[in-house]
Amino acid sequence: MRDGGIQMFFETIRSEGLAHQSYLVGDDGAAAVIDPRRDCGVYLERAAAQGASITHLFETHRNEDYLIGSPELARRTGATVHHGTATDFAYGSFARHGDTFRVGSLAIEALETPGHTDESLSYVLRNPAIADRPFMVFTGDALFAGSVGRVDLAGEDRAATADRLYDSLHRVLLPLGDGTVVCPAHGAGSVCGPSISDLPFTTIGFERATNPSLQLDREAFVAKKAGELTYRPPYFRQMERLNQAGPPAPPDLRTLRPLAPAALAGMQVVDIRSPTGYGAGHVPGSISIWREGLPLFMGWFLDYERPIALVDDFNLDLGQVAAHFIRLGYDNLAGYLGGGFASWLRAGRPVGQIMTWSAQDLRDRLDDVLVLDVRDGNVRAEQGAIPGAMHIYAGELASRLDEIPVDRPIVTHCDIGYKGVLAASLLAARGVTCVANLLGGFAAWKAAGYPVVEGA
Repeated sequence: MRDGGIQMFFETIRSEGLAHQSYLVGDDGAAAVIDPRRDCGVYLERAAAQGASITHLFETHRNEDYLIGSPELARRTGATVHHGTATDFAYGSFARHGDTFRVGSLAIEALETPGHTDESLSYVLRNPAIADRPFMVFTGDALFAGSVGRVDLAGEDRAATADRLYDSLHRVLLPLGDGTVVCPAHGAGSVCGPSISDLPFTTIGFERATNPSLQLDREAFVAKKAGELTYRPPYFRQMERLNQAGPPAPPDLRTLRPLAPAALAGMQVVDIRSPTGYGAGHVPGSISIWREGLPLFMGWFLDYERPIALVDDFNLDLGQVAAHFIRLGYDNLAGYLGGGFASWLRAGRPVGQIMTWSAQDLRDRLDDVLVLDVRDGNVRAEQGAIPGAMHIYAGELASRLDEIPVDRPIVTHCDIGYKGVLAASLLAARGVTCVANLLGGFAAWKAAGYPVVEGA
């Protein structure tokens, strides 16, 4: 947009899988990035295309679900880094409520909005050349489209953090005015807030009118947030530690190394093929995580020490797959099975298999098997369940295997089949020999008209 010869530019940069949204904004040869990701080359490219230099990096909070790119981007640009005061960061500078920074002719003001985390900040963007009123606000994980941030990550009583979030929303963000554009740090599918809407953008006014959490009074809001069912993957602790200390420079994993079948011994083997491909044949002991599910589930099951090897069929676009590992700090990604799974077969190696069942197969043997439902508990409560099914969320399965009886065949299922085969792969890797995955998952069962227990 132009005014008096000044050109302002703005771009949302999304990280698929994580549903992470970072932002590049600037004018007059200067630019700022809000919540940059670790593989930060994209910001340099986009800023250069605008003829701008990145001068400021703003963090809304210490992230839990991915590694921040501020330290690396600062090393490469000389930009200053700014974040909240309630966490003792080992890099950058503190920003306090009301602090204002100039980026070209733009003004960016820090607002303290605790609740999701204690040090959470939002940043108001103004363009004084046009008007002094707020134009945009970068809300981090405080306010999303259709939702608000989770309150269980600060390590305190949830009611207390929910109370602080209520104040941040109603006393700080909503007063910015209905026309203010809201730029949250996550979109639909993020683990950082429940039921985030799939909208390209939103405004304060739209959220005030439609966001369910903003329709509640303080007491109801605190009760709702304090009672939410949330999951906390173990890798969150690694993200918190590194994001406070400053993550190291990311490795260059754009060109991964092909590995011979024998080289996979002792590695963490991740099969990124479809559920049917994995079920038909796989490297024994490997875990099945489909490509798009890597950001959501690798952090539940993989450690940061042992090398990791990928298994695919045709090894296409593995640079994008590697980016998922970089963003979660898995610098121990060693490479991929050269020649795809076919090379494992040609080498005469042992092959593991997982049975795949249809909804009709399960109906016919429902009384003879243990049905293991691995969906998100919130989804299960909303959609209902297969009668008699045991429920353990897929992410928690590795830590709760002792709870699962193995005296009869086990049939795993999720929504449509991907998390189901992930669960089946974990069981098989732990020595469970009679396990099947329900193809089509709960959706197939319900579409077939079979019985459903409501409100499970």
